[in-house]
Amino acid sequence: MAMSCDKTEHGGLILVGTPIGNLSDFSPRAIQALKEADLIAAEDTRVTLKLLNHFEIKKTLVSYFEHNKHDRGQELLEKMQSGTKLVLVSDAGMPAISDPGEDLVRSCHERGIPVTVVPGPTAVATAVALSGFSTGRFCFEGFLSVNKKSRKEHLESLINESRTIVFYEAPHKLRYTLRDLRDTLGGNRRIALIKELTKIHEKVEISTLQEATDQAYEHDPKGEYVLVIEGAPRKETSETFSIEDAVLLAKKFQEEGDSLSVAAKKAAAESGLAKNEIYKRLVEN
Repeated sequence: MAMSCDKTEHGGLILVGTPIGNLSDFSPRAIQALKEADLIAAEDTRVTLKLLNHFEIKKTLVSYFEHNKHDRGQELLEKMQSGTKLVLVSDAGMPAISDPGEDLVRSCHERGIPVTVVPGPTAVATAVALSGFSTGRFCFEGFLSVNKKSRKEHLESLINESRTIVFYEAPHKLRYTLRDLRDTLGGNRRIALIKELTKIHEKVEISTLQEATDQAYEHDPKGEYVLVIEGAPRKETSETFSIEDAVLLAKKFQEEGDSLSVAAKKAAAESGLAKNEIYKRLVEN
């Protein structure tokens, strides 16, 4: 019996998750979705062409990525409104997750274009499961910005985050990301460094941010990485920890090189007292 891959016989968008490394993970339903598509939009057509060739699928490919998403997105929307059945894929994993496909999905909903999905492997959930850290609650933070101001603000917002934290990172940026994570979250915070998920050289390394940073600078990082970081410990407000104690602690962090804001956040995490109050006292002093 033939399987239906989408919810309409008319034009629409189908999100198809692709393998994150091992092509054997590609599902029969996903293969059928590609075969039945009128057009396939891909992050990198060269990567997707290898996938299509492996499964002997011949289809027209168009690129859809960060730098052409506005113009190409309009073209694709018009095609779908004219009856085109479009499949959207990323290089690996689920499209529209930390991916420009997010914009295309939103535009489809706004225009009443049907959107459906053929789920596939996802590096986020896979990595969290492998880490051994708390899986009850976690937050996915995508890729860190290369803009210094945005990057700093993003990292500082996570100082008191108690949920398990997940990042994606490319090998050529790994050293700098680990260094910045160490400097912001502290060298003793535990991290699961997960490399090449589902591939031959898959590896999970559990260490501290300090150890992981040292290791990255000793050996040239290779492969794609998912970083799973243990959340900050939850602390109840201590009746024996006064605001004066918290301010002294913040000053200690400042002496170690932290900015006033970061020092206040760290002191708040240690003491359980309000960061704004500690910050205010620091400014007054």
